[in-house]
Amino acid sequence: MNILVTGSAGFMGKNFVAALKNIRDAKDRTRENLIIHEIYEYDLHTSAEELSYFCRKADFVFNFAGINRPKETSEFMTGNYMFPCHLLQELEKWNNKCPIMYASSIQATLHGRFAGSEYGKSKLAAEELLFAYAKKTGARVLVYRIPNMFGKWCRPNYNSVIATFCNNIANDLPIQINDASVELDLVYIDDLIQEMFDAMEGKEHRCEWSEFKMTEDADGKYCFVPAVYHATLGNIVELLEQFRKQTDTLVMPEIASGSFAKKLYSTYLSYLPKEKAVYALRMNTDERGSFTELLKTDKCGQVSVNISKPGITKGQHWHNSKWEIFFVVAGHGLIEERKIGSDEVIRYEVSGEKIEGIQMLPGYTHNIINLSETEDLVTVMWANEQFDPVHPDTFSENV
Repeated sequence: MNILVTGSAGFMGKNFVAALKNIRDAKDRTRENLIIHEIYEYDLHTSAEELSYFCRKADFVFNFAGINRPKETSEFMTGNYMFPCHLLQELEKWNNKCPIMYASSIQATLHGRFAGSEYGKSKLAAEELLFAYAKKTGARVLVYRIPNMFGKWCRPNYNSVIATFCNNIANDLPIQINDASVELDLVYIDDLIQEMFDAMEGKEHRCEWSEFKMTEDADGKYCFVPAVYHATLGNIVELLEQFRKQTDTLVMPEIASGSFAKKLYSTYLSYLPKEKAVYALRMNTDERGSFTELLKTDKCGQVSVNISKPGITKGQHWHNSKWEIFFVVAGHGLIEERKIGSDEVIRYEVSGEKIEGIQMLPGYTHNIINLSETEDLVTVMWANEQFDPVHPDTFSENV
């Protein structure tokens, strides 16, 4: 299959081309039914001759090209209507009736806050053009009225509030919110790409539009991306502020799988400057080695790393309710545990050559001994709760 992607240098096009290449090069094996041969990339620097050739050879066209922040209002029609018109003419010239995806906009409803939108009018005109082309030629047309997009590689201070907020907060720049209660409909770039792959497999999600309301309909004229998130500007900024604080507090916010927060965090990280991609940790060091907290959570405890010098014994304490798991990842050591009030000592010889998890049992005093005379013992430690200096639940007693 040969794929033509217009607007390939833009946010959606760039991400889609990268995803197509991963499929083509077998780096992404999740879509075994898709066989990609050529990927034709069209942008402002592509010649008319190249576009004509692409239209002759394409098996599927994805039209992401468009204008949304022009210098003159007239440019809306030039970029959003006249270019699709030219694209369809080229396809007709070669009698190429391949499927065409058109990235329209929710503003094409011209309803509510989008009433009178010149951008929306140009997108609506292109939609009608495509539907007429489908009726005339029998080509399969997929028109998506896409809401606010977000994800990596989106240009800040342009037409995406999330891109602007992520960029500014990541770079300690001010943001402006006029009304924190404004709610946005949001689609994540990876979810859009998965829907594009579904479309290539003939499994697009279809719908109908009535004013500003979308209704799922298997026989609908329009198409849609199923995963749509709803968030207020205030919610978005609150989450981004949590993300910014993570490197200071070490507390990772609770992020559910598939949630808006998870995808927003990924987006935020893509805007971090290189200086902030690395951050210092507080190493508690002495002659025995070091102990460093790595990551904390509100509900799932914390992770730390302990480094013991050769011959050193650490620990020699017990807990009432706290429990821990030790993972020796380098070196050779011995972990000992003894139930309080008992003389029986449980011993586990541990090594980075055979990584195991050892439970530190509540009510058992325990230690960890570096058996090596030359190498450090490195142990990753998980505790079920964050350390609380006011109530440490830690009591000294030798094994």
